[in-house]
Amino acid sequence: MIPYGRQDIQQSDIDAVVEVLTSDFLTQGPQVPAFESAIIGKTGAKHAIAVNSATSALHIACLALGLGPGDWLWTSPMTFAASSNCGLYCGAQVDFVDIDPDTFNLDPKALEAKLEQAEKDGRLPKVVVPVAMCGQSADLRAIRVLADRFGFGIVEDASHAIGAHYQSNPVGCGEYADISVFSFHPVKIVTTAEGGAAVTNDSSLAQKMQLLRSHGITRDTDLMQGPSDGPWYYQQIDLGFNYRMTEMQAALGTSQMHRLEEYVSKRAEIASYYGDALSHLPLKLPKLAEGTASSWHLYVIQVEDPTSRRDVFEALRAEGLGVNLHYIPVYRHPYYSALGYRPEDYPCAEDYYARAISIPLYPQMGDQSRSEVVAALERVLKGA
Repeated sequence: MIPYGRQDIQQSDIDAVVEVLTSDFLTQGPQVPAFESAIIGKTGAKHAIAVNSATSALHIACLALGLGPGDWLWTSPMTFAASSNCGLYCGAQVDFVDIDPDTFNLDPKALEAKLEQAEKDGRLPKVVVPVAMCGQSADLRAIRVLADRFGFGIVEDASHAIGAHYQSNPVGCGEYADISVFSFHPVKIVTTAEGGAAVTNDSSLAQKMQLLRSHGITRDTDLMQGPSDGPWYYQQIDLGFNYRMTEMQAALGTSQMHRLEEYVSKRAEIASYYGDALSHLPLKLPKLAEGTASSWHLYVIQVEDPTSRRDVFEALRAEGLGVNLHYIPVYRHPYYSALGYRPEDYPCAEDYYARAISIPLYPQMGDQSRSEVVAALERVLKGA
């Protein structure tokens, strides 16, 4: 079976983790700050806060922006549920904005229309979470214009997109988003096994997220109320969480970050191969918006006839391809559908869901595996 994605663990990664295991620190040591420095070096952001998952990063990012009960968070429906769950964790309400059918990302035009109506209804969002679907940045420049006009914060869910670029700058640089979030799950661009990070250029947001990831506890006397009792002293000054990243995860991440550009380049090469090799088949292939360079976390094809998608999917599995589907629209899940969301409100997301299949793409794919993917698609689609 050729999987849709897989991690790449090399001897240098193993050595980095073993070195930590034989050191004095398994948690809260020097490796997490080193990993954060590596993230800063690759993104150009001023601050990075490493945590135990991208879900945790989304949660503390929303809290840092003051999201809470009575507020609204809007995001794309074509994403993993964490992009919206983070709003519910804060006690806010959640809504969705339809996607651009070419990029699969939140559509700024649909967002503008929804914002204009929400302004009349008195229910503007406090936070909007654009998702960099498949590794391609959303149109953050257009979304930033709307954020300034309507007064919401931007948390960029760039879980798929470390190493990608938007308007010639690295995703996560902070030019348009208040906070950007990355995932380091095993199938992402680089991995820490499980883990995530939030990056920002705002020192006050960074300080807030640093507090929230570790129980809201500080040893910084400048942040404490009243004098310190001594060198052992600390205070809990906020209600935080145990969202810390371990030293082993951070060491693995730092080692992997040395190969970030190599990984993205290999993914782009495979995507280009697919673009050429599949162009004669009855498929809609991914498109890149002008000014974007995707990290190609996923390669999503769309069948022309949505009634054939299940047959094509199952036939590809039978051919030995570990195809997958990214994603089921969040509002379709029973938990969310019970809240009253209507699929007909998101026609582009519905059309995407009816046609989409994620095919294998990961850096270690050789020429033979790529050819097998194309040949299997040719066989299946001829019989579809």
